[in-house]
Amino acid sequence: MAATRIRLRTGVAVLAVASLVATAPAQAGPPAEPPEYTITVNPAGRGAALGPQQYGVFFEDINYAADGGLYAELLRNRSFEFLPVDNRAFTGLTGWTPVAGDGGAGNASTVDDDARLNERNRTYLKLSANSPAGGWTGVTNAGFDTGVPLKAGAAYDFSVFARTDAVAGTPLEVVLHDAAGNPLAAPLRRTVQGDGWAAYGGTLTPSATSDVGRLTVRAFGTGTVRLDMVSLFPRDTFKGRRNGLRKDLAQKVADLHPGFVRFPGGCLVNTGSMYGYDAAANYPRARAFQWKDTVGPVESRATNANFWGYNQSYGLGYYEYFQFAEDIGAMALPVVPALVTGCGQNRATGDEALLRRHIQDTLDLIEFANGPVTSTWGGLRADMGHPKPFGLTHVAVGNEENLPNEYFANFLRFRAAIAQRYPEIVVVSNSGPDDAGGTFDDLWAKNKAAGVQMVDEHYYNNPAWFLQNNRRYDAYDRNGPKVFLGEYASRDAKWFNSLAEGAYMTGLERNADVVRMASYAPLFANIDNTQWRPDLIWFDNDESWGTTSYQMQKLFMNNVGDRVLPSTFTGPPGSTDPKPITGGIGLSTWGTASTYDDVKVTGTDGTVLFSDDFNGGNADRWTPVEPRGTWSVVNGAYAQSDAVAEDTLVKAGNITATDYDLTLKATKQSGREGFLIAFGVQPNNELYWWNIGGWNNTQGAIQKGEGGGKEVIYAKPQTIESGHTYDVRISVRGTRMTLFLDGVEWGSYDDNQAPGQPFAQVVTQDDGTGEMIVKVVNAQDKPAATKLDLGRRVKGTATMTVLTGDPGEQNTRTAEPILPVTTTLRGVKQRFMHTFPANSVTFLRIRTR
Repeated sequence: MAATRIRLRTGVAVLAVASLVATAPAQAGPPAEPPEYTITVNPAGRGAALGPQQYGVFFEDINYAADGGLYAELLRNRSFEFLPVDNRAFTGLTGWTPVAGDGGAGNASTVDDDARLNERNRTYLKLSANSPAGGWTGVTNAGFDTGVPLKAGAAYDFSVFARTDAVAGTPLEVVLHDAAGNPLAAPLRRTVQGDGWAAYGGTLTPSATSDVGRLTVRAFGTGTVRLDMVSLFPRDTFKGRRNGLRKDLAQKVADLHPGFVRFPGGCLVNTGSMYGYDAAANYPRARAFQWKDTVGPVESRATNANFWGYNQSYGLGYYEYFQFAEDIGAMALPVVPALVTGCGQNRATGDEALLRRHIQDTLDLIEFANGPVTSTWGGLRADMGHPKPFGLTHVAVGNEENLPNEYFANFLRFRAAIAQRYPEIVVVSNSGPDDAGGTFDDLWAKNKAAGVQMVDEHYYNNPAWFLQNNRRYDAYDRNGPKVFLGEYASRDAKWFNSLAEGAYMTGLERNADVVRMASYAPLFANIDNTQWRPDLIWFDNDESWGTTSYQMQKLFMNNVGDRVLPSTFTGPPGSTDPKPITGGIGLSTWGTASTYDDVKVTGTDGTVLFSDDFNGGNADRWTPVEPRGTWSVVNGAYAQSDAVAEDTLVKAGNITATDYDLTLKATKQSGREGFLIAFGVQPNNELYWWNIGGWNNTQGAIQKGEGGGKEVIYAKPQTIESGHTYDVRISVRGTRMTLFLDGVEWGSYDDNQAPGQPFAQVVTQDDGTGEMIVKVVNAQDKPAATKLDLGRRVKGTATMTVLTGDPGEQNTRTAEPILPVTTTLRGVKQRFMHTFPANSVTFLRIRTR
């Protein structure tokens, strides 16, 4: 696709999308139909100031975002550290294939002994060669997924640490070739001398382009040669940095012009916090992301198991994160472990010594970022090539914490230590993994009482939630902690999801005095290795493309403005009545074997609306919705006996009453979670779930299913016992649900929101250019005829950028139907008419007189 360039920063002129500008200017004028909407701007009003960090990006090594992604290294498992202790499918030779040729013979194995490269890079390759003249033995690396991507004429830097016991030395030959063995570049030849580790390298220049390249290292002669840190790096990285970033991916982030970069996670940070050193091996394994593992010479950094099921080399470390943020003009925002795990692994360490070490590590991190070159960690930064401080201003402690008491006690310890030594640093807290619920309320109360400066909120919800909650932050305390919306997304990758996000972003800007920073998440996804969807930028080995949400984020992030101009809008009356909870009932399990009995639905007048005690020996009134698991009637109860099956669901009945009670008995037999009760089940799979003992039996939640996903609308910690038969009651009164477990009220929630408004707008002022920026999202299947009153005299033209398309469209590797089109809109006046297309977002940059 052609590069898009809109307005970048205050004072910079608007540049249109060169290949997408319409040939004729659009003309403002009376719409074909009378206007349904009006937008009225109050230019004399003072809305919220919009800061330079209003929008940013969140990077986490999920979906192979680092190795095989943003980090430009082309070889997988370059240091032979992939081991079964990290992943049972791994061996030291994962990513490598032993090969031999021309009559050569030998053996390739990985070894961890006293001959290792260093204490953090312990495993290396041992090649025992016994080859006649001309024969060789070696190993081949196919890179990530389909192969090593290579461009004809480009330079690739090869490097390796090697040692040999052959007195005359061991000749090495490095070859680039395709999957069939055809050479792609002239070979690189070096001779390893001596039995001490030394670095060898050179440049390879392919004569042909290939996306299925291979690199083979061949050893000739006899004897034992040891290899470690076998690397192939493109010379052409982002900003030409050594040990740098893949250029196209980094540029896509830079094109967003983010105000901040949050890193390195995520669940990557707050899980595994308790893991320390393996006492038997005196070596760290499977521990949380700790910044000291990721700095210094690349060959001395650790390789660690990633929370998302693969290994990370830490070649992309804290120094590179800081440098990348600086390169794109963004504020760096690191996240450090709080020693309370979440993301389904809710535990607190209670280890005082470990807590003190992590607090000291955080103080050392600030010194690494900001300290003078004469300090220990500032000196290391200087040694790595950056004597000037990075200017760190914010540090976040923890991520999505589900144990409010344990987390907040640790947070206060971190904050106190940081404040004593670095009082200028803003220490960011968080509010748990959901947008509402017991944990959310508890943490927000604690943050307010403690005078926390900024609180990190996270949520992933359906499009309807974003449309319904445009005014979420209108009611937030203006004098309380500021909000950092560190992770949010609508749960799919279609254009309608992006429209819902865009409508929500107008509310973020309107409330910029509360919501100071916001970042969509996750940032990257490898099309061949994905653990989470949706994502902002997709890629394979040699291509990348922005999703429809990328285009939405880019439009907002490149057109923020300096302050909000107060505005109002009116539109046609819509349905303001929330829907009562009616429909079928359901029984469900997730990674658990459970038994249900005595299911009954009773009206408030005592009328039995549904009943099944399974004493007849069958369950013919129940229909599988998700045909998974093994359901059968056993001893007069309905059992799902597969303790591994996830997302099972059977439903029955159709409750049309709006006030009723659902009662049943439920017993967990085995498995890692609890059980789930569904109610309000609709034919289109809209439903409510009471998830009892979810997230590895650590949390309970009310979840609302809609649009193919399930969002948490209320949650708090909860654990249940196997073998205990629980009395479950769900009391529904219109839109309110009250939940009881063994006769005790567990929680309640009133889902009384009306359907979301599909039309949203916000107006901001760019002080540098003197432009008013009118931002309108029309997330409905019909055009929106609109009257605009700008409240002041304006020039007669505006720069108009539009994103529009079918709400079901997606941007993919082969087609990107949702791209911005920028034109000149003529006939713009203080009061004028304009029709905003169906399913569109439109930005008008209007110069005032």
